[in-house]
Amino acid sequence: MIKRFLKLAACVAPMLLAVGCASNKPAAYDYTAFKAAKPRSILVLPPLNNSPEVNAGNSVYAQVTYPLAEAGYYVLPVGLVGETFKQNGMTVAQDIHTLPPAKLQEIFGADAGLYITISKYGATYTVLDSVVVVSVQAKLVDLKTGTVLWTGAASASNNEGGNNGGGGLIGALVAAAVKQVINSTTDQSHPVAGVASVRLLSAGMNNNGLLYGPRSAQYATQ
Repeated sequence: MIKRFLKLAACVAPMLLAVGCASNKPAAYDYTAFKAAKPRSILVLPPLNNSPEVNAGNSVYAQVTYPLAEAGYYVLPVGLVGETFKQNGMTVAQDIHTLPPAKLQEIFGADAGLYITISKYGATYTVLDSVVVVSVQAKLVDLKTGTVLWTGAASASNNEGGNNGGGGLIGALVAAAVKQVINSTTDQSHPVAGVASVRLLSAGMNNNGLLYGPRSAQYATQ
């Protein structure tokens, strides 16, 4: 009886493993609309800032052009875009994000609009550590039709290597307090936001990331 049970278990185990692996594998992103639209130019709207840090929007906005350009897209200069909105009385990101895509296309002539939302930006203090975290989400919208072509999210922190310092509990508490002061008095979040932006907007970094643009050598191979 025991031998029969062991044989049955040996047969069932690989099946369970296969099912487990299949269920943990992320679903492939559907790029049908993206590939049909073939966007060449991107208008990046001022980010929607849901964090308590007032400078989060400007920090992220200043660092999104590079990964998009490296991915092969023409990106409208964010300084010019921001000034255009300002000259037309649009200074609040929430209001800008509600503008009809077709109106944005009429004004700027871009193929697609990138809508970015910041959910986390800045230092958070725990008993034994202080960590700077930046989390961002984005969606790429066809400005001619309003169709969502792609969505993504990314995060980064300044403590991804872990905290391996010694000194016991007192040492950890002192180190955390000092780190919190440094994180609060200097703009430690800005370089972290750059890492998060690269992870979010670089093409070819993950299976569900942005596709390469027409200015990239990889464009024809995807």
